[in-house]
Amino acid sequence: MVFESQSVEETRKFGAKFAETLKPGDVIALDGDLGTGKTEFVRGLVAALGGSAVRSPTFTIVNTYQTMSMPVYHFDFYRMTDSDELFEIGFYEYVAGDGVCLIEWGTMFQDALPENTRILKFKDAGETIRTIET
Repeated sequence: MVFESQSVEETRKFGAKFAETLKPGDVIALDGDLGTGKTEFVRGLVAALGGSAVRSPTFTIVNTYQTMSMPVYHFDFYRMTDSDELFEIGFYEYVAGDGVCLIEWGTMFQDALPENTRILKFKDAGETIRTIET
C-alpha cells in the first residue's frame, strides 16, 4: 500500500491511523532520506496513542514516550556508525520489551532487526508531496 501525503498534517494523520494497527512488541523501521516525513509520522502516531510531544532523536539516539496503551521507543540510527552501538544503547532489550519500537534509518542495521519488523519507505515525490509505502 502506498499513501500519498500533500502536507505535514496529512503525514501526521497517516501516523495516527497507523497507530491503530500497533500492539506491544511491534518493531517498525522508517526508511527514507532526510526531510521525507519520518519524524512527522511519529508525531502523529504518538499523539494518537496519547503520548507527549515528540522530539527528533537524532542526537539522543532514542526517546521514550509513555502513552495510554504502551511505551513507544523512538530511535534514530542516522548518526550511528557501527552495529556494536546497538548493544551500548540497549537496543535488544527495547525490542524484546513490551513497547513499540519506531526506528528512523533502521535499515542501516537491517541484520539486527527482528524478523517481524515492518519497514515503511518514505519518499520525496515533489515540493510538498511525500509517499509512504507500507
